[in-house]
Amino acid sequence: MSSPVPPPIPRRSFLGRAAAGSLGIALAGSIETIAGPAAFAATRPPLGYGPLVPDPAGILALPAGFSYRIVAEAGVTLLESGEPTPSDADGTAAFSHGRGATLVNNHEIGGSEPYRVPALPGLTYDPGAGGGTTNIDVDARGERIREYVSLAGTHNNCAGGKTPWNTWLTCEETEQRAGGAYQKDHGYVFEVDPFDREANQDPVPLKFLGRYSHEAVAVDPRTSAIYLTEDAGGPNGLYYRWTPPRKFHGRKGALRALALSEGGDTAGKLEALSCYRDDTHVADLSEATEPGTRFKARWVEVPDRDAKTQSVRLQFANDQVTRSRKLEGAWWGDGGAYFVASFARHTDGSVNEHDGQVWFYDPRTETVTLKVIFGVNPDPSQDTNFDGPDNITVSPYGGVILAEDGEGIQHLVGVSAHGKSYPLARNDLNDSEFTGPTFSADGRILFANIQSPGHVFAITGPWRRSGHAGD
Repeated sequence: MSSPVPPPIPRRSFLGRAAAGSLGIALAGSIETIAGPAAFAATRPPLGYGPLVPDPAGILALPAGFSYRIVAEAGVTLLESGEPTPSDADGTAAFSHGRGATLVNNHEIGGSEPYRVPALPGLTYDPGAGGGTTNIDVDARGERIREYVSLAGTHNNCAGGKTPWNTWLTCEETEQRAGGAYQKDHGYVFEVDPFDREANQDPVPLKFLGRYSHEAVAVDPRTSAIYLTEDAGGPNGLYYRWTPPRKFHGRKGALRALALSEGGDTAGKLEALSCYRDDTHVADLSEATEPGTRFKARWVEVPDRDAKTQSVRLQFANDQVTRSRKLEGAWWGDGGAYFVASFARHTDGSVNEHDGQVWFYDPRTETVTLKVIFGVNPDPSQDTNFDGPDNITVSPYGGVILAEDGEGIQHLVGVSAHGKSYPLARNDLNDSEFTGPTFSADGRILFANIQSPGHVFAITGPWRRSGHAGD
């Protein structure tokens, strides 16, 4: 009998406003402690690109000199096939072509959203599911050219990751079984080609990556190993590594061919992270409270990756693996895999409380290092406070950009290579989360989304190295 699967818990409904603790953010490197509220506030004004300027249109506040254009808007802009742009834009990647780019844009549609991804012939995995991806072609300025369906009939497409061979891996954040409206099981990863429409015909789930509540992936360009986050509770989720079979070479079409091959459902090796401090097992990533904390990484093979009788994360005892609440975004950069834990509370089984961690897995040393930690936010209504990092991208100007999905005011938050945080954008429209930050190949445009009611933005301005941005 299958174990009951608790649905993902939206952060805003999970956290109360009365959480106490220190506020701050720190990055391993030049900063080795968590800044308290006074020190944090005192260092904020000169950081980044300056204060955010309220948007006269009431949509997106940016620093002086920056501007945005709306690339897509759910229910307003139209697909090539005539239907409106689908709801809930989430994980996104930009792929350059000619003088422009193609965005592959996830749609985290779980059933009640007003605009589903149209179930077009040949592109639909399960007509009972309303999620999927659309591709958006833009010119060199980020102006919209066209948008069209690239994958349909998937469920709750949250984040994903860009591959070294220029495709997008889109992740289903669900463990939905077939039944009722759903004709197939869900909880898989699918590959989407940004340019070749024929390659997206007859979608194939990459079952060898496991069936669980997928969030995001990062791919090692040297080995084609894939690192995956799981956003789940009861118990908390795991961080995974898929090692390809011998002689596998990552390229367009290779993952699909592997999935369709004999024994493809269990091709390669899927393992869960188990951390150690010296010889002491670390059961929960929230045990780390200081930037620079480093754990040795070991890996434990998943017994039943398709979760036929029991969710993958339930197949391990707590002394076998290392769990984390709300594992979210992932991105490959700096020779390793960044991944994010959005928040942790004692009430969800976490050892310590925080409002966000950014970790870095180094495959050369087989270690995970805590790079960034947010203290618990005492007042999310303050524009100077950040919490709940979700999607992440590595900036070509140094550091990382985090999409905030927390309490109160929502931002795109920059963290420089020297550990200084700064606001890059603010949602002036509502309290919906930011999603999908990703830069164009030339670094001139930052694409990002506000999930609801569903805007895709192209942000331009006087970008510069973060080390020169008031650090």
